[in-house]
Amino acid sequence: MNQPLAYIHPDAKVAQNVVIEPFAVIHKDVEIGEGTWIGSHAIIMEGARIGKNCKIFPGAVISAVPQDLKFKGENTVTIIGDNTTIRECVTVNRGTIDKHRTEIGSNCLIMAYAHIAHDCILGNNVILANAVQLAGHITVGDYANIGGMSAVQQFVKIGKHTYIGGCSQIRKDVPPYIKAAREPLSYAGINSVGLRRRGNSDEKIAEIQAIYRYIYLRGLNNTDAITQVELEFPATPERDEILNFISNSERGIIKSPVKKVSEE
Repeated sequence: MNQPLAYIHPDAKVAQNVVIEPFAVIHKDVEIGEGTWIGSHAIIMEGARIGKNCKIFPGAVISAVPQDLKFKGENTVTIIGDNTTIRECVTVNRGTIDKHRTEIGSNCLIMAYAHIAHDCILGNNVILANAVQLAGHITVGDYANIGGMSAVQQFVKIGKHTYIGGCSQIRKDVPPYIKAAREPLSYAGINSVGLRRRGNSDEKIAEIQAIYRYIYLRGLNNTDAITQVELEFPATPERDEILNFISNSERGIIKSPVKKVSEE
């Protein structure tokens, strides 16, 4: 159902049962999947590829050109997966020549006033709370949850199943399965609550906990910690996810806390 006061470019590809409210604007070279709702005053710009059953709230601007002085008008896109909600006044910029796309996965919740810059890649089931600001080229893993008013520096990688406290300044990579808080941002235990909610057993949580004791609580450098974990723990998807993330970190990972923290 398209309201007569909405503007839809004739070249846009909009599924039959998409609802576009009055005063929304849909530019050319846009694709919108079945069951999606576009709120009043939302602007969907060139290169947007929006999946099924999404909700785009009033004031959101999707697929605007990057805020990058190196951008020369190359043909890039913004991809939003199925069942994702974009709340009021969120801005999502399309990609540059680096990745040619900015991508948000399925089943994500991007709360009001968040900004997702060019070439960011977000996994599935990601939550960005109000006013989270992502600079360019950031990678966020599945089920990551970033607290409100946090700012993430460009090229940072955030692992899957992480929980980052509100108002954080995120300058280093955040390994998977952990909580991070304080200033400067540091390890604050594993995300045991989130892991239990997603069906992980107590034994699996204990394994992850034990691995991070070597990485953060025994005073080892990263190389020695990885070596010890490889010796002490059999290969599992979770162990390998942690070790690969740390080994491949280009910015370095966040540090251990000054004082020992709870691991629950």
